[in-house]
Amino acid sequence: MPQSSVICINSQKDVGTRARQHPVRPSVCAGSLEESISSSLQLPVSTDPHFAAAIGHVLNHPGSLVRPRLVLQIGHAFGLDRVAGQNLATALEYFHTASLIFDDLPCMDDAEERRGAPCVHRAHGEHQAILSALALINRAYVLLLKTIATSSLDTRLEAIDYVDQCLGVEGLLNGQSLDLSYAKLPHTPETTQRIAKGKTVSLIRLTLVLPAILGNASQREIQLLERISLFWGLAYQMVDDLKDILQSAEQTGKTGARDALLDRPNIAMVLGVPETQKRLQRMIAIGDHTLKSALRNRPSLGFLEKMRDTLQGELDLVVGSPRARKMEGAL
Repeated sequence: MPQSSVICINSQKDVGTRARQHPVRPSVCAGSLEESISSSLQLPVSTDPHFAAAIGHVLNHPGSLVRPRLVLQIGHAFGLDRVAGQNLATALEYFHTASLIFDDLPCMDDAEERRGAPCVHRAHGEHQAILSALALINRAYVLLLKTIATSSLDTRLEAIDYVDQCLGVEGLLNGQSLDLSYAKLPHTPETTQRIAKGKTVSLIRLTLVLPAILGNASQREIQLLERISLFWGLAYQMVDDLKDILQSAEQTGKTGARDALLDRPNIAMVLGVPETQKRLQRMIAIGDHTLKSALRNRPSLGFLEKMRDTLQGELDLVVGSPRARKMEGAL
């Protein structure tokens, strides 16, 4: 087999030059979920080295990969083919990562750090950050189309409409626009929740519901996963809002205290930390009730209990921080 005219990025160091010297076979890029995410965006040898370096920066600083692992698990629970599940997991992680790159830009949150490293625009310039995000989105759609290609026509149409609903003007994009316009909006719990539904819940919905759709889940199962996505998505956003107030950049791996500085939605600043904790626990409790119903329908979704425990653990960690205890004692 002749060598491929594409490259896989495995190290941030000298990405452009080194990759051109060592083109690899596509089979080298296949394998585990981590390998799929780091190498599914293959670059032609003619790629501008600055562009390649920016993409390498993104791919070499992955997050916890909780979302793509959940996609794989849910796909497996509903009988989705392993390769299809891995392509879908990689696609959704690319969508998510691209949204973070855009969110960090100077015209939006103007962040300095993400995932324990300088933001892409800080390391490689705004233009390369934007192009890198677009490269991820473009590749994500290709992987998504490969995933749904073998589904029935009805399933393909449902999946495409669902992606549009979550990522388009009904979901993520509108949520981001409202987030940027928050200074002109009423600073109420209703407003912050509406924004969280667009920005955060939309991506959780894609993670939990889309693989179920492609696995031909029943309408009842999809409804239950939708409810879990809503309550857990809102809960995750509340935890993130608490982190922004109570934790340092060293603890979170990203620039902190941005919400107050930029006048962005933060439920903990609207309700106060104690009331936010109470509301968050209610969201988790409703999610627990819904999860029990989902498990009765399909016990193979039992792994979602671990996701729930992780959410509770993050809340406990934030609430147990010295600053949280200090604020609680001052009330």
